[in-house]
Amino acid sequence: MEAQLRQHKAGSRLRKAERAWKSRPVQERIHRALIKLKTGRRHLPQSLMGEAIDYTLGQWPMLSVWLEDGRIEIDNNLVENAIRPTAIGKKNWLFIGEANAGRRGAILYTITESCRRRGIDPFAYLHDVLTRLPTMTNWQIKNVTPKAWAKSKKSPVLKAAS
Repeated sequence: MEAQLRQHKAGSRLRKAERAWKSRPVQERIHRALIKLKTGRRHLPQSLMGEAIDYTLGQWPMLSVWLEDGRIEIDNNLVENAIRPTAIGKKNWLFIGEANAGRRGAILYTITESCRRRGIDPFAYLHDVLTRLPTMTNWQIKNVTPKAWAKSKKSPVLKAAS
């Protein structure tokens, strides 16, 4: 169901409604089954299964967030796919540069992926922003985030249609 919603680029309200109709009953059944297993005394609390049940029930509020908010993905596949090139190169880059290189790299990867998710050419964005940055004040930084930058670059025709 989630794959179909992604494929059809369903909005958050539709995703929430579909999840309420199809997924919530399944998740509620799983929750009832876990409670039954816990209270049934079939598994000792100190056993691996008892600990797994307790852990899952303790995490249940976080496991249910995706049902309440259609903007939230059920999995993190999009993030995993986005960071795969970084994860693959991590060992190769382990000893390159100095101690703060990792932090700077993470910032650049975050900006680059934020641009890609918004359909912005990362090079054009960075070129424009880094050219303007030396003359900007800290109050103007909010105007050059990838989201704000993309909005400012829309053509007047697109702005009127929005």
